[in-house]
Amino acid sequence: MNGLNMSIRLRRTPYTNRVEKLGVSGFSIVNHMLLPKAFKSSVEEDYWHLREHVQIWDVSCQRQVEIEGPDAQKLVQLMTPRNIARASIGDCLYIPLIDENAGLINDPVLLKLSKDKFWLSIADSDVLLYAKGLAIGSKFDVKISEPDVYPLAVQGPKAENLLSEIFGSHVKEIKFFKFGWIDINGSKQVIARSGYSRQGGFEIYLKGKDYANFLWDVIWDVGQSYQIAPGCPNLIERIEGGLFSYGNEMTLANNPFEIGFEKFCDLDGPTQYIGKSKLQEIRANGVQKIIRGFVFGKTPCPSCSEPWPVFVDGKVVGNITSAIWSPRLKANVAQGMVDKDYWDIGQNVKIKVQDGTEMIGMIKDFPL
Repeated sequence: MNGLNMSIRLRRTPYTNRVEKLGVSGFSIVNHMLLPKAFKSSVEEDYWHLREHVQIWDVSCQRQVEIEGPDAQKLVQLMTPRNIARASIGDCLYIPLIDENAGLINDPVLLKLSKDKFWLSIADSDVLLYAKGLAIGSKFDVKISEPDVYPLAVQGPKAENLLSEIFGSHVKEIKFFKFGWIDINGSKQVIARSGYSRQGGFEIYLKGKDYANFLWDVIWDVGQSYQIAPGCPNLIERIEGGLFSYGNEMTLANNPFEIGFEKFCDLDGPTQYIGKSKLQEIRANGVQKIIRGFVFGKTPCPSCSEPWPVFVDGKVVGNITSAIWSPRLKANVAQGMVDKDYWDIGQNVKIKVQDGTEMIGMIKDFPL
């Protein structure tokens, strides 16, 4: 299967059999689970389709860390600089998680299910173990688990009409980064207006495997009149839209300021969390680098599987972390870090890509 040596450790999802039937041609591994990465269409064809129609994505790899109990909110707050005290049931909050040095551990979406119950829908790192360690060390009264939940994304401008036709008009009333409830074959399930694209859409947090085939099939069948296609997070659309990937654009070596997450950090209020004093120190000393967008080159660049140096006047001033050709802009688009003295929008740069070719470009703001 495209070079992967399959085993039980590399977990299939309840939808894997469906994506296989639809011609999946490649997988990645996120949170020890399969993530479809390519189908029969090219990345460019997939990009245009996502912008114009609707797609169904198996994103079960977005594992949930469930934190429940009297001290649940206290534990979540300990992990994030974002003040979650005002979160209401039905809210989805994007929250950076940091360590004692303000290094980014993950950037999950928090779902507040009840007063004492939260899901953290995580990117690719082991948040479950971090949460367990903090809970044990702090003697918090919580239960932490990975629930039997398998997110399915429906993304694209036709997603709202498709899902409201299937599940009812109340789907249209769900606001951005809020969640509601739908009935799936007699079961009550979470649906959120969210997703890893800028084209609009929803994520269904299916609890239990038993309804997976039913859910996929009803969306697929009704979706035929909407020109639905199987898909996955699209690299072109992600980069252009300024959606960052943990493990690529940010790691434990980065702090929230470098990724533009300062708005999610309560620095001067009463909120207490791990790494607060370090964040205050970083702010006092000044941020030294920041993530930016780039547009460069007149021919398609190679795949970016290692950092590419960014030059200004022969000096290395940053690096590219993700890059690909944009058919809309007729140029390559990229994300990467740039040093303080060179991060202004409009700064001309030279980028040395993976095959050694040098390309001329410019720093741009998001969306590209």
